[in-house]
Amino acid sequence: MPAVRRTGPALLTALAAVTALATPAVAASASATPAVAASATAVPAVAASAVPDEATAGCTGSAPVVCHFDVAPGTYRVTARIGGATEGRTTVTAETRRTVLGETPTAAGRQVVRSFTVNVREPEGEPTGASGSPGLDLTFGGPAPLLAGLHVTPASRTPQLFLIGDSTVCDQLGSPYTGWGQELPQYLRAGISVANYADSGESSQTYLDQPQLFPTVRPLIRRGDTVLIQLAHNDKQTTEADYRANLTTMIDAIRAEGGRPVLVTPVVRRWFNADGTLDNGTALLVNGLGVDLPAQIRLLAAAHDVPLVDLTALTRQRVEELGPDASKALYLTDEKRDNTHTSERGATEYAAMVRDALRDQHLLPGRLFR
Repeated sequence: MPAVRRTGPALLTALAAVTALATPAVAASASATPAVAASATAVPAVAASAVPDEATAGCTGSAPVVCHFDVAPGTYRVTARIGGATEGRTTVTAETRRTVLGETPTAAGRQVVRSFTVNVREPEGEPTGASGSPGLDLTFGGPAPLLAGLHVTPASRTPQLFLIGDSTVCDQLGSPYTGWGQELPQYLRAGISVANYADSGESSQTYLDQPQLFPTVRPLIRRGDTVLIQLAHNDKQTTEADYRANLTTMIDAIRAEGGRPVLVTPVVRRWFNADGTLDNGTALLVNGLGVDLPAQIRLLAAAHDVPLVDLTALTRQRVEELGPDASKALYLTDEKRDNTHTSERGATEYAAMVRDALRDQHLLPGRLFR
């Protein structure tokens, strides 16, 4: 994908405008770099002060539209003008398959403006994984993607929502694997940045020990930032005392940096009893030493006055509600014979549960939620 290289003042106004990309006339030449169509004046105008636009070679294709900006790691506010001459249904992903805007319908001849914030980092996915491509990558996809304008600006003072977790949370590189942290950004408006530092295979101990993990996250935390912690799936042989000590260390360190820790109990494994319930240690994360990890998280939250998102209870209710057959769609049961890791649908539903808990407990300002 062609890179748009910008330095100095130009970086502050990194813009891309591609009008009516999904119209038949453009679709016929989708392999070429899209240009601003002469027929764009037929689309109702959006106030110039809302989304300043300029044509650029930063975007290519039509379905999907792929855009790249050669920017440094940091936080960026993206404002997109979506819509065109035909009906559209557009979703937006950023970097490593992070959904930053859910499917957005637009009527023929109409446009809408949507803004979101993207955390650009290296590596762009899992902290111990492949580095990915430098800069900011955006993909405008969905059943009928339409991008009319794009405005990218640095947003270094934006509060961060840090995610600490394992493979059920992380930005998974390859489909169909999807972490709930990967789907969370779509439920938040511009003004908060999801910085997902979850990493596959990590326990509470290894997350503290790995230089790319907690030692990297801690100095990034600023006063007012929120840090969600979901670590349990890989604490298979962790003693109760060590588990409590590891989580307490994180809680104390986050508070010392001025951040707000939030404990999150782990998503359940899809492991049914004969009676159609998940009332067993495998499903509910009781480890090999008999430590009920979600119960310990609940006790720690109460003892340390830490907000709690009881995702174990929420996901158990949902999986049992769907039952042994329908709940397969939330996990990778059919695709990978995997009842621990979620599909895109499952991750999206579980991310919505986290969003609801954050909103209901007033852990983020109400204006930041979609």
